[in-house]
Amino acid sequence: MIEAVGLTKRYGKTLAVDNLSFTVPAGRVTGFLGPNGAGKSTTMRMILGLDAPTGGSALIDGKHYRDLHHPLRTVGALLDAKWVHPNRSARAHLQWMAKSNKLPAKRVDEVLEIVGLTSVAGKRAGGFSLGMSQRLGIAAALLGDPQVLLFDEPVNGLDPEGILWIRKFMHRLAEEGRTVFVSSHLLSEMALTAQELVVIGRGKLISQSSTEDFVAQATENTVRVRSPQLAALRTALGRAGVSIRDEGESLIVSGMDCAEVGELAASTGAVLHELSPQRGSLEEAFMQLTGDSVEYHTEIADGQVPATLVPAGK
Repeated sequence: MIEAVGLTKRYGKTLAVDNLSFTVPAGRVTGFLGPNGAGKSTTMRMILGLDAPTGGSALIDGKHYRDLHHPLRTVGALLDAKWVHPNRSARAHLQWMAKSNKLPAKRVDEVLEIVGLTSVAGKRAGGFSLGMSQRLGIAAALLGDPQVLLFDEPVNGLDPEGILWIRKFMHRLAEEGRTVFVSSHLLSEMALTAQELVVIGRGKLISQSSTEDFVAQATENTVRVRSPQLAALRTALGRAGVSIRDEGESLIVSGMDCAEVGELAASTGAVLHELSPQRGSLEEAFMQLTGDSVEYHTEIADGQVPATLVPAGK
């Protein structure tokens, strides 16, 4: 488990992390979300002892990182995929890390196999693509077979197959009872990966909840209904006092669930061609709850493209 208690970090007059408290439980993938400049990377660095907090503390299984004798055996992390000497081979880089934590040499080949880099293990890491560097960073995080894992933007540079692989891999790590804490700007991917969320803005905690609850509290669930007797159904729904929005050949209903809309349709003799719940997205919930924490706002209306993005002659 990871526990942050009153975690604070100040750089001169800038308060990067402000009295931040949260827990990351074992056995779940916990997403770490926030707008740019929210303090996510600084928080991760403090958890790993790379930055000293101005106040508060961060504990890994009840201990400060500095008190871990062989830290790679307890916690593995990927914060910067390019943090590797460019002239070292992937294998040499991992061998150096293994030796520093008194890990068996055979573990190097095991993690190279896990991340799919066995065939390029002897090549210079400086020549790796971003996706290959990400895989090497994940291999380094797994080296000590730790119970706690932190990943900062782990799918950067990965192709769709690689993204699917890391998503399933994180789920498997969590199912094994490990603590998995992952930061990402790809909200569509986080919606599929994270079961829990810690959301911050301007260094402060905005929300800690399950992903499902986070979306539910910030967005509205509606029901889409299609029927050849749409006019009669619209009238019946209006009498019931619910909110209705016309959307082409269907209605979007707020204030009733699918069962209630279905029962009302049956009572009016309306045939239904579609009756489906419409749930809010993680992206919508994130924008709703973090809007006041975004440092730089853009004002682009729907369908409007900035002039600098329009090809010449258009």
